[in-house]
Amino acid sequence: MKFFKTSNLYSLNKSTYVNLRWIAYIGQLTAILFVEFILKFNFNYFACISILFFSVLTNLYLRFNIKENQLNNSMSTIYLSYDILQLGILLFLTGGITNPFIFIIIIPAVFSSQYLKIWSSIMLVIFIISILIILTFFYYELPHSGELHFHTHNYYYYAIPISVVIGLTFLVYFGVKFGQETRIRSQAYDKLQEIMAKENELLSLGGQAAAAAHSLGTPLSTILLTAKELQKEFGDNKKIKKDLDLLVTQSNRCSEILKRLSLNPNIDDGFIDTNLTLFDYVNEIVRSYQEISKKEFLIKSEKYQNQINTHKSLEIIYGLRNFIGNANKFSKKKIEIFLNSDKKITEIIIRDDGPGFPKDLIDKHRLGEPYIRTVDEANISKYGLGLGTFIGKTLLEKNLANIYFRNSKETGGAEVNITWKNNDLAQI
Repeated sequence: MKFFKTSNLYSLNKSTYVNLRWIAYIGQLTAILFVEFILKFNFNYFACISILFFSVLTNLYLRFNIKENQLNNSMSTIYLSYDILQLGILLFLTGGITNPFIFIIIIPAVFSSQYLKIWSSIMLVIFIISILIILTFFYYELPHSGELHFHTHNYYYYAIPISVVIGLTFLVYFGVKFGQETRIRSQAYDKLQEIMAKENELLSLGGQAAAAAHSLGTPLSTILLTAKELQKEFGDNKKIKKDLDLLVTQSNRCSEILKRLSLNPNIDDGFIDTNLTLFDYVNEIVRSYQEISKKEFLIKSEKYQNQINTHKSLEIIYGLRNFIGNANKFSKKKIEIFLNSDKKITEIIIRDDGPGFPKDLIDKHRLGEPYIRTVDEANISKYGLGLGTFIGKTLLEKNLANIYFRNSKETGGAEVNITWKNNDLAQI
């Protein structure tokens, strides 16, 4: 199953954008009508209404003629540029930088910084700065009653666009950073969703295989028993001896295949164990790695006194498998797994004798984030992008666990501490 990776898109949702424009236009119209008919200030009322009317037409065109639900990066940039130009013209007609609503002109660029490509945001920022420079020196007076006596030094007027530019720069920078982090995390969640879907498919196939093995077990035993009886009775008959031997051999082979297909060698009629302890989870995972790895796995459960049964959770299995798999990958010879519990908490400690976590990622507390890179150039390809750690941490935290990463004082290798409160564990 392949998921559509929305995290890779740089676009605006059309309906949301259209609605935001309607809100902006209603606000602008209200301000124009209020100043003209309530305050009765003199200004170029007709020109402002004309600009607003043309903007409404563009929004109607966007609403009814553009069929796509998502506006691509280029089209979004064009429309946001128009919004900036429209605001610039309205401000030009109503006081330029002296208009108290001058800060509104930065909104399109801040909006784009989270949803569009960085070059789009840079273009919009440059466009806004250009308009601010023009509005600093060229504009019609701010509408007033004719008795306005506000005078100040030119430095004050110059400080207004400078402050807007500084605010614009900071907001766009943070918008770009947060947008990148959001897309990275979204991409990681897409990957997690895809992996879990595959696991569910495999689990479903495994359940069907177990059911088949369970259902075929009885008739296969009957066939095998009959074949052996025939072998005893007609084993001396040279014409059919080879056929009977082949029948018994192939029946035994089918029996072995069905055993391997079973999820559990001791499976009962329910096929699925609903009450498992963390010790069962760990044993199941370690057995699977022992079949393919030559490294030594040690499970130490002497302090695992308070065993709590939980319903079988694919998320816990996959989360633990990720950390145990990482330990197997990076260890030299040995992986130690400690299970401890008391009346309050239950914990699993996974420790290996490998190189340990990169020091820079430990110091910056970045372990568990997706798509991270260590500065250790020698091992940069070996450590990967941290996606497996992110998936394991996310799945276990979703199941009420707390995850801590450190390098072991005993072995120098990586050590992962997974802790549950017993009350939380009993609810899973």
